[in-house]
Formats: sequence, structure tokens, C-alpha cells
Amino acid sequence: MRVQLNLATKPLETHRRFLAGAGLSIFLASAAFLVLGWQVYSARKAAASVRAREQKIQKESAVYEVQRKSLERYFKQKQIAELDDRAAFINGIIVLRSFNWTQMFMDLERILPPGVRVIRVEPKQVSGHVEVSLTVGATSDEVKLQFLHALEKSGQFSEVQEKIETTSIGANNPAGDQKVVQLTAYYSGT
Repeated sequence: MRVQLNLATKPLETHRRFLAGAGLSIFLASAAFLVLGWQVYSARKAAASVRAREQKIQKESAVYEVQRKSLERYFKQKQIAELDDRAAFINGIIVLRSFNWTQMFMDLERILPPGVRVIRVEPKQVSGHVEVSLTVGATSDEVKLQFLHALEKSGQFSEVQEKIETTSIGANNPAGDQKVVQLTAYYSGT
């Protein structure tokens, strides 16, 4: 039988707990390092992809800018500018000819109170809208106000503005209009 005797002045200490804790700490630190390293790698790869797309977009933008400047020079030529003006004029004529007079008169007839008559209608195209200049005759102020309120409440006419109002009495007015009003409104025609 063998007996172990410790003849040392200090008893033998075991470092097993320290070594196990140190090993676990190293393992966790290595895992964290690998995860963070993968994150950095992924972020750098994504950033490189974004930079490549950005450079491609900048190159395309430069090409489009050159094309835009070339087209601007082309359209600034005198002949092309005259052609553009002519096209705008013809488009204006087409818009005026395509104005639905029948629909506008039906809308006016629906809101026109008794005692008001339309003397003159003049539509014109203003920045994509149809602006109608109306001259109407009314037998009294009340009838004129009824017409203006009906015009404003209708869905077809908007931004009604009274321009000129004149009073006409006597022999020079065979229609019996006491008030003649000139106004403008935008017509939607829906």
C-alpha cells in the first residue's frame, strides 16, 4: 500500500477552477470575436455593393446630363423654337375647338334663375383650365345675387369674380336689364 505524504511547507493547491473559467472565457471571447468579425465583413461587403451602385448611378447620371444638355442646345435652335411655338399655338386652337359648348350651356341653363339672361360668353384656356368670361343681364339686384350664388354653389364653375357692373335704364336697353354684370369663372365641364 502506498501512502502519499506531503512534505511541503504549503499544502498543494489546485488551479482547476481557474483554468476552467479561463477556458470558458476564452471560448466566449472567441465566439464574440467571430460574430463581430462576421458583422464587420457583412457590413463592408454591403457598403462595397452600395458604393458600386452609387458609382453606376453617377455614371448614368453624367450620361443623362450630357444628353439633356445636347437636347437643350437642339431645342434652342431658332427653327426648332419656332416649331415649338407653332405647335403650342395649334394645340391652343385644338383645345378651344374641343370646348364643349353644349355642356356649358346646359350647366348654365340649370343654374340660371328667371330674370337673368346671358349676353356674351367667351372661353379661353388659362394654365390648363378653361376660364369663361360671362356678360349677363339681370332685371334686379336680387336676381343678380341669386345667379352669383347659384354659380358659386355649382360644381362646374369656380373662382367666380365680378369684374364690372353697370346700371342701364331707359330706351337704350330694350331687354329690360337693370344690371349688366361682367364676370369671370373657371369652368370644369364635368
